[in-house]
Amino acid sequence: MDVRRARERYQGGDPAAGIETWHAFSFGPHYDPDNLRFGAVIACNEERLAPGAGFDEHPHSHTEIVTWVVEGELTHRDSTGEETVIRPGDVQRLSAASGVRHVERNAGDRPLTFLQMWLAPLEPGGDPSYEVVRGIADSTPYALPEAGAMLHVRRLRAGERTAVPDAAYVYVHVVRGEVTLDGGEILTPGDAARLTDAKDVEAVAGNAPTELLLWEMRAV
Repeated sequence: MDVRRARERYQGGDPAAGIETWHAFSFGPHYDPDNLRFGAVIACNEERLAPGAGFDEHPHSHTEIVTWVVEGELTHRDSTGEETVIRPGDVQRLSAASGVRHVERNAGDRPLTFLQMWLAPLEPGGDPSYEVVRGIADSTPYALPEAGAMLHVRRLRAGERTAVPDAAYVYVHVVRGEVTLDGGEILTPGDAARLTDAKDVEAVAGNAPTELLLWEMRAV
């Protein structure tokens, strides 16, 4: 188990433009050859956008981009013709494939916080695609076969327990609340744990409602 604390993330973004970004993996000028990826995950960015702020049109390719809104609303527009508003509880996936361009903005009147997770596809190329699952239910897995991965969303009551998937790679991110992982490590919001060859691992919520994102990934 490799625990990475929220305070250890690399700071990026453009605060003067209302954009605050915290990177969990090597990103842009923050190059770390020992922190390029974990399983299929190559980025886990916490983005905070002030009202009216956002990312102008920019390209992606050969990347599976999954977005989870923590608070506020995210307006998305891309070159496949999709234009949507993503809210807490929705899962958004953009398969960049051979190439796509998109815009992401906080068009609302209150702050926006979202997580954006990038996963490497098993095979490059193909046609871009887009999907939104509205209000995904607790414990309903979201399959990402293009990356050999499965996302599990867990919302735990205080003191509730949940099993962590048995897998070659598991990436655990705490969105809110607190969990004790495998009887020892305590994780708080923004913390993550990278588990290799996970087996019979359990997460226990602390004294408040807790939300976890768990990526279950096969060996690559």
